[in-house]
Amino acid sequence: MSQQGPILVVSTAKQPSFAASIDIGRLFPVVETEWADAVRAVEQVQPAAVLAATSDTDAAGLAELAKRVAARQPYLPLISVDPRIPHPDNVIPFFQAQGGSDRLMSRLRAALRVRSLHATVMRRLVPSTPMALSHIDPARDATVLLIGRGGAYPTLSVALGERTGVVGALSIEAAAKHLNVRDIDGIVLGEGFSPRVVDAFLTVLTEDARFRNLPIVLTGGDMAPAYDLPNLEVVSADAAEVVATALPLIRQHAFEAHLSRTLKAIDADGLIDARTGLLTPEAFERDFASAIYQTQQRGGGLSVARFAFDPEHPRAQFDGARIISRLMRQMDFGAAEADGSVVVVFAETDLKTAHTIARRLSSVMRHTSHGQRDARAEPAVTVATLLPNDSVKSLRSRLQEEAHRAAS
Repeated sequence: MSQQGPILVVSTAKQPSFAASIDIGRLFPVVETEWADAVRAVEQVQPAAVLAATSDTDAAGLAELAKRVAARQPYLPLISVDPRIPHPDNVIPFFQAQGGSDRLMSRLRAALRVRSLHATVMRRLVPSTPMALSHIDPARDATVLLIGRGGAYPTLSVALGERTGVVGALSIEAAAKHLNVRDIDGIVLGEGFSPRVVDAFLTVLTEDARFRNLPIVLTGGDMAPAYDLPNLEVVSADAAEVVATALPLIRQHAFEAHLSRTLKAIDADGLIDARTGLLTPEAFERDFASAIYQTQQRGGGLSVARFAFDPEHPRAQFDGARIISRLMRQMDFGAAEADGSVVVVFAETDLKTAHTIARRLSSVMRHTSHGQRDARAEPAVTVATLLPNDSVKSLRSRLQEEAHRAAS
C-alpha cells in the first residue's frame, strides 16, 4: 500500500494521545492543525487521511470539514476519534475506550487501502469517469447482516432497513451461510448469544481474509479479548446510535466492493457491469446469440432462466443480480434487464437441471428485506430450454410466455 501523503490530525489540544502514538511509532508522517484551520489545511497539506478529535468541537465545524474532505479525489478517509455529536455519513467513528493506538492504526490502514484502490481505478479508467464515495447510496448498494434473537432485534431491523438492505439471521449458523453465499457489507451482532459464542464467531471472522475488514458492530459486551478486526466497534446504545456508528463503515465497504468490481470490469474490457458483476446488456446479447449458435452446431443442452423481481423495488433486482453473479457456475452468464428482471443462461444444461439451479438461487434471495416496506427479494422464476429450431428471439419469446402463464 503506497503512502500518498501525510496524516492530518485536527484537534484543539496541543497533541492528542493518538497523534503522539502515530508520531512516536513513525508509522506515518503527521501534520497537526487546529479546528479553525482544518479546512484550509486539507487543501494545503493534501493528506492521505484525516484524524479528527471531535469530542470538543461543534457539529457545524465537523460538517464543514466533512464536506471539504468528501470533495477530494481519490477517496480521503476522515476518522472521528471519540465522537459525541452527530456526524455526516462520510465520517468514520472510532472510540478510544475500546482499544488504543493499535486499533486506530488498523482502522487507518483499512481506510487507506480503499484510498489506494480508488487511485488505481481512477488511473485505469478510460475514459475518466467521476467515481466517489458520495455516489454510494447504502439503501441501494449495501447489504447488512443482522444477527440476533433478543427483544431489540425487531427495532434494529427497522432502523437498519430504513437506511440499507438487511439480511436477517437468528443464529450464528444461519449467519455463516449468508456470509458464504452473499456479498455482505457489514455485520450488526445483537443480543441473544453467550460470550463464548460471540468470541468463537469473531475469531472465525478474524482468521478468514474474506471477512477480516468487514464492518462489525456489537450491540453490547466488551472488546476483550482483542481481535484483528480493524472495523469492529461496540455500541451499547439505542438502535439509532448503532446505525449511526455502522453506516459510515458499511458505506466505505460498499464503495470498496464497487471499486473491486470496477477493476474486474476494466480487465474484461468493459463487458461486465460494475454494479452487479454480471454482463452488460450488450455483451449478454452477443454471448447469448453465440451460445445458441454453438449449441445448435455442436449439440448439447442450453437453458435460460428469468428471475422477475417486483418493479416497484429496484433494490431487489440489484441484490438478486449480485447473488446470481456470486453463485452461478463459471460456464453460465447473465445480465440485469431494463424490465427489472435478471436473465441467466445455463450452458450445457437440460431443463430439469436448470430448474434445480434456479430454485437454489431463488432460495438464497428469499431472506433479504429492503427499506421501510420490508419488500422481499424472492423473484418469480421461469425456465425455458433450447429447441432445435430456436433463435434468440424465439427462445426469449417462449421464456416470456412461460412467465405470463405462471403469473396467470
